[in-house]
Amino acid sequence: QRSLEESGGGSVQAGGSLTLSCRMSPESFNTYCVAWFRQRPGKEREGVAGVDTEGRRNYAPFASGRFTISKHDASNTLYLQMNNLRPEDTAMYYCAADPLLAGHCFPYPSRVTWYFGQGTQVTVDS
Repeated sequence: QRSLEESGGGSVQAGGSLTLSCRMSPESFNTYCVAWFRQRPGKEREGVAGVDTEGRRNYAPFASGRFTISKHDASNTLYLQMNNLRPEDTAMYYCAADPLLAGHCFPYPSRVTWYFGQGTQVTVDS
């Protein structure tokens, strides 16, 4: 059974931090590659970060150095810690899993095999 449920979004001032959570079913959590995407107002959905079952992490350039993706095995939870947030980080954030992705675990938006949660809104005020 596939299940993804995000939480932790909200409003924060620029420079602040938020940690997003994604509770997953065991099947989803044990997928080789799990990831975070976001969709900013008026923009296409874009990849933020991915982590594979070996713990290897890959980030989009805008996320590198500010965001950290991690997994908590005991609770089947995926996290995205976001620091030094900017107004341009305002977006709906989605966790995702791709059962067919192998190799480099990165949230490629062009892949049609990702499935997503409902999302959690992050708003960063200037």
